[in-house]
Amino acid sequence: MAYRDALARLGQYKWFALTAAKLAPLDAYVLKKSSGRFGLMGNYGLPQCLLTTTGRKSGQLRTVTLIYGSTQTPAGDELILVGSNFGQSHHPAWALNLEADPAAEVTIGGTATPMTARLVTDPAERERLWAIMCALWPAYNAYRGRAGREIKVFALS
Repeated sequence: MAYRDALARLGQYKWFALTAAKLAPLDAYVLKKSSGRFGLMGNYGLPQCLLTTTGRKSGQLRTVTLIYGSTQTPAGDELILVGSNFGQSHHPAWALNLEADPAAEVTIGGTATPMTARLVTDPAERERLWAIMCALWPAYNAYRGRAGREIKVFALS
């Protein structure tokens, strides 16, 4: 947990976020090739998934690695994803892809599951889910302060 705590502290710095953004494609590759056993963040106590969306412009399948959370609803369990893009001023492509086509595939631990995403717009629900995600990765609050935009939050079921 000491390593995770150090990562969480470092995650708040812009230089770290920019470095992590550059490493994200490598992380997705390693996570995919290892069937979910190894990932740059997942090996240190952070829940990591592969999200596959359909490119809104290209129509091609696009896979990224993300930290995910979960919550229970009356309808069942939902996964939570945050479109922070490491605090950059623009939304990540995967978030825009989900808005265009909410059908996605989420792979956790080598098991792929088809899911449907919804953008969380209710302010109370959004803040509740935001708190869950910040408990996992406190740097989301720093990203929110830097981004200069409303960061998208998705629930997938």
